[in-house]
Amino acid sequence: MLTLTDLSTRTHKSLPLVTSAVNDLVEDGYVIESGLAPSTGGRRASTFLLNSEKRRFIVSVAMDQLTTQVVIYDLMMNTIKQPEILEFPLTEDSADLTKLISFLKNYISGSGIAAEEILGIGIGMPGFVNAKQGINYTFFKLKGSATLRGYLSKELGFHVYIDNDSSLIALAELKFGAGEGLKDVLVVNIGWGTGLGMIINGSIFRGHSGYAGEFSHIPLSDSNKLCSCGKRGCLEVDTSLLVLVERAKNEIAAGVSSKLAQSFKDVSKLPGDHFLEAAQAGDPLAVSILSEAAFLIGKGLATLIHIMNPELIVLGGRGSIAGKILMAPVQHAINEFCIPRLAEQTTIAVSTLNTSSELLGASILVVENCEFA
Repeated sequence: MLTLTDLSTRTHKSLPLVTSAVNDLVEDGYVIESGLAPSTGGRRASTFLLNSEKRRFIVSVAMDQLTTQVVIYDLMMNTIKQPEILEFPLTEDSADLTKLISFLKNYISGSGIAAEEILGIGIGMPGFVNAKQGINYTFFKLKGSATLRGYLSKELGFHVYIDNDSSLIALAELKFGAGEGLKDVLVVNIGWGTGLGMIINGSIFRGHSGYAGEFSHIPLSDSNKLCSCGKRGCLEVDTSLLVLVERAKNEIAAGVSSKLAQSFKDVSKLPGDHFLEAAQAGDPLAVSILSEAAFLIGKGLATLIHIMNPELIVLGGRGSIAGKILMAPVQHAINEFCIPRLAEQTTIAVSTLNTSSELLGASILVVENCEFA
């Protein structure tokens, strides 16, 4: 239950704007009054909450380079239909959209939810995504003037909203995770790549063209390996899960003992997940490789601390499954490369949202952009 003042503070919107929006939602039945707030010495303010009986739902989609996950939430962020995963390696080929569209259509139809009760579909995806224009300049390049958002909206029959995966992970941390109530937060997306979502003055920062946060392409690697972006020495070539898995496989092939030798034979899970689980369980090889990568990430974060002076850095994304194993090498690098006065003002935390963060962020994307009806 929140007052209008609470909502104004949390959304960073003016009180008159919030009051008008809440009145409209009350009239439409999405929000109901719920008594008065405790007295603070003056007139007690009215409190409001979402109407749990109002049936409206959100389809949330989280894409990474290898898989796509979908779930349906209600307005209280309760899971209505259990998530399903599609193995779906991303390419530039727009023809691959046929497989994605079929997967989402089957999932939605299998939910039994009427189309008019679905507010929209939010999709997080890697790449250079312009959320306002609805274009992903890295994947799914469509011919002609069609935008990715427009094409998906037409084919799926719902309003579709897209954004960069790291931005949505940061949005989830801001609304539901470690960044709740804070203003200046950096959220590292540790996964098949190494992304960054930035919260500045309580809002997601996307930069002039919407591409801010390309943390993985800071030239911090000493290996001179060629990155997917076409440049050499990017942070990603030594920190992405794909690279760490290959390192582990090469070490095992060279005779290093590790439980991963057996785990990698299990194709029911992605190799990256096997790697993270092994690190979490204390496998020496996995811990060693992950620690080296985390140190490099920490070195990059030291640079960002000097520029941004954040109050919190959240280690999120798929890699957060490894938990506290990430903390020590990241903090070590920050201690080594960052000015102490700045370093001591920044807290490092591991996300508790784990793999649900992008899905939650995608649901927020829908709520913030859709028109209730």
